[in-house]
Amino acid sequence: MSAGTLDPRGVRFTAAVTSAILALGLITASWRVLAAQMVLFGMCAFIGMRLNPWGFVYRQAVQPRLSPIDQADREDPAPVRFSQGIGFAFALVATIGYAAEWTTLGFVANAFALVAALLNAVFGYCLGCQLYLVLRRLAPAGASTSQTR
Repeated sequence: MSAGTLDPRGVRFTAAVTSAILALGLITASWRVLAAQMVLFGMCAFIGMRLNPWGFVYRQAVQPRLSPIDQADREDPAPVRFSQGIGFAFALVATIGYAAEWTTLGFVANAFALVAALLNAVFGYCLGCQLYLVLRRLAPAGASTSQTR
């Protein structure tokens, strides 16, 4: 297993757990739930993907029970980290909305994050990753938008 790439099954597993947390936030309108998810998004986006506790659970408990994945099927972490940054932004807005009792703002931001996480968990379609690729195509030649560490 290469340390520089991600198992897409782990990304989907993490998206499924994230979906459950975001659904809980939507049901409870709790700024605390969204703040906790915001911290997780932030750690993954700005520090590193290995800090995700759900990724750790996947690597320790789930991945050993699955067949190995070919290197060609692994994913570049940069688009996933970018999507975590977008999740961070939506969770931040939802946290502020719920905490300030602007429930509609919190609800809408929470719902957008939930839809994106569900698309990834259920269909393997990462909206943030797709946006990352679009932005890479729009970047001037020679400009780097990757923040791999």
